[in-house]
Amino acid sequence: MPTRETVGTSGAANKAIGGVPTLHYFDFASRGRGQTVRLLWEDAGIAYTDVRYSFDEYPSYKKSIISELNPTSNVPVVELNGKVLTQSYAILRYFARQLGKYDGANDDEKYWADAMCDIAIDWRTLFVQAFFSEDRERTYAVHQDTARNHYLKAMETHLSTSQISIRGPFVVGNTFTYSDIVLYQILHDENLTQEGRKGLKGYQRLIKLVDAVEQRPNITAFLQSKRYRG
Repeated sequence: MPTRETVGTSGAANKAIGGVPTLHYFDFASRGRGQTVRLLWEDAGIAYTDVRYSFDEYPSYKKSIISELNPTSNVPVVELNGKVLTQSYAILRYFARQLGKYDGANDDEKYWADAMCDIAIDWRTLFVQAFFSEDRERTYAVHQDTARNHYLKAMETHLSTSQISIRGPFVVGNTFTYSDIVLYQILHDENLTQEGRKGLKGYQRLIKLVDAVEQRPNITAFLQSKRYRG
């Protein structure tokens, strides 16, 4: 059976979005695209219901509950007051708009947040292909030496040279946006944020972003709680 946990107490942020959302996602530690949604909610102080499906049981629920909610039968899926939200990055943007933050202040900043998010999405696609391959030991090693290094260098250069990013530690300078969560999560899932950032040696701008994300009070509290599962 899926596990169901109620997280937090409904408050002003829940009022702003119109209720207490329910997230349907894999029981995949604190990893994956669904975790980006959790992190945004945690940072915003949004109470939510977390429904997790084990990989073994998911196929049966995919054919029933999930397919009824989402015609593509993919997760994450969010339910909120009778509405069903799908596609993880569209979900993040939706809640950013509902909350009136987690996005840029003007078109240039919004574009830059979207662009950095899209690069991280491309990176995650290749990561998932390699990590979940039947020949993972070989394919993930190749990924680490090729695609991962390519995206690390690209993101480091973008953040170090963009006139928007150089104003502060985040993608949009001093403004924390949904794109920081997306980039942070792929770095986390590639095991680059752990063990003193040793996987990010030589990428000082990315280390600066990771540190700034983890130092946000609600995210710090989450990472120190039992809800954080590695």
